[in-house]
Amino acid sequence: MADPGTDTKAAADLQRRGHAAFNWEDLDAIELPSGIVTRMFRMTDAEDAPTIFRVYYPPGCTVEAHTHECDYTEIILEGSQRVGATWHYAGDVRIGLANRGYGPLVSGPEGTTVLFMFKDGRWPAKIIGKNDGATLGSDVIEAHVAQKLAAGEA
Repeated sequence: MADPGTDTKAAADLQRRGHAAFNWEDLDAIELPSGIVTRMFRMTDAEDAPTIFRVYYPPGCTVEAHTHECDYTEIILEGSQRVGATWHYAGDVRIGLANRGYGPLVSGPEGTTVLFMFKDGRWPAKIIGKNDGATLGSDVIEAHVAQKLAAGEA
């Protein structure tokens, strides 16, 4: 299991030295009810700092269409993923503008690992259309972040 102080240590190193180094495995793994596993960090302690996620989607996992309140970029690192009607593969890059819906997302038979870079802290997925948000998991991630903040670890 990851050292729960790693996020705090990385933030302190960044502030003190101007840079920080760590491995994704050093960050807390947040598992969603769908089986998605994500790890995340903010570039700085500022709430409006860019937020980076590495997300693993298990084979065949579906996430309903949604949007985000900030611009973002995503890179497929491993596997494949269908976004709407289009398949994307390792090395593909998608750029999305704030408040523009996309999806649903369906991971390929080998699963998918994606790197997301959000412009700021307004990354939580937002419901669009008749979706109910059940597959988004933003509430689980936000609760984890709130818990870390309350403990002084984020």
